[in-house]
Amino acid sequence: MHGVPNMEIRDLMYLDASATAGNFTRAAKSLGINTSTISRRVGRFEDELGLAVFERQHAGVRLTTGGKAVLPHIRRALAELDAIRRAGEQNGNGVVGEVRLAVRMPPIGEPLRDLLARWRDRHPDVVLTILELSEWEIQSAIRERRIDVALMTRHTLWPDAASAPLYRERVLAALPCRHPLIEREALDWVCLRKEMLLVQGWENSQSAREFYASLMGCGANFHTHAASKQCIFALVAAGFGITLATRSQSEVAFPGVAYRPISEDNAWVQVELVWSPEAEDPAVGRFVAFMRDEARSRRLF
Repeated sequence: MHGVPNMEIRDLMYLDASATAGNFTRAAKSLGINTSTISRRVGRFEDELGLAVFERQHAGVRLTTGGKAVLPHIRRALAELDAIRRAGEQNGNGVVGEVRLAVRMPPIGEPLRDLLARWRDRHPDVVLTILELSEWEIQSAIRERRIDVALMTRHTLWPDAASAPLYRERVLAALPCRHPLIEREALDWVCLRKEMLLVQGWENSQSAREFYASLMGCGANFHTHAASKQCIFALVAAGFGITLATRSQSEVAFPGVAYRPISEDNAWVQVELVWSPEAEDPAVGRFVAFMRDEARSRRLF
């Protein structure tokens, strides 16, 4: 039983080129090597294989019956090796792969919608998977490498988070459609402090309430709900109180809810891109660099 312990990839290339050219000289020229080199390597391969792959003639070489049986396997092996090389290059360059993106709020509205659309246009072979998580779930998932990057508001970041500012959004008041304040073109914190302010909150996180309080100052009347923002909007529509919303959230019509601008200098929220500093995936690196560079070039913050 013969083995091929010394077979090398270039031996397969030499055999394929010789079979295609029908001549060692032409095959050597196409590969940029000496004829003697290709002749010697093919002969050694035949010895290792225990099979004459070519019949040598004055006009060139011709595949033997055994050579014809071996050649398809050689070409399949070369094709697989080329596929491995291309896959390695693509993944190494980050042009294919997956980015697992966690969000605190649905990625609706501008400028985020356009940022994601431009990323998709430039990197169509990178799969983007979105997970909607709470801020403490995001922190845990980032550290455990279950997600790659996240979009969070600045006030929800933890101290050692690796982050970069992306954009700012204005904060609006979300009111029941029949609320008296609807008649006013713009609102301020003084009038809003008189209202019942509905916020999201859980036992281990009151970040929304704390953030709203930092904007409105003392005297705000909060009612906390361990529920989604959609549930909060539903309560607003039913007349249980008001809430605050970002401009992008206001682009989605919610029955019974109307939005009004707030004429205060601090009525905005900053959205940050967060990632694990230990992440080495090229596609994730491309995503972070793209989002950060786009935000800077557009001066979104």
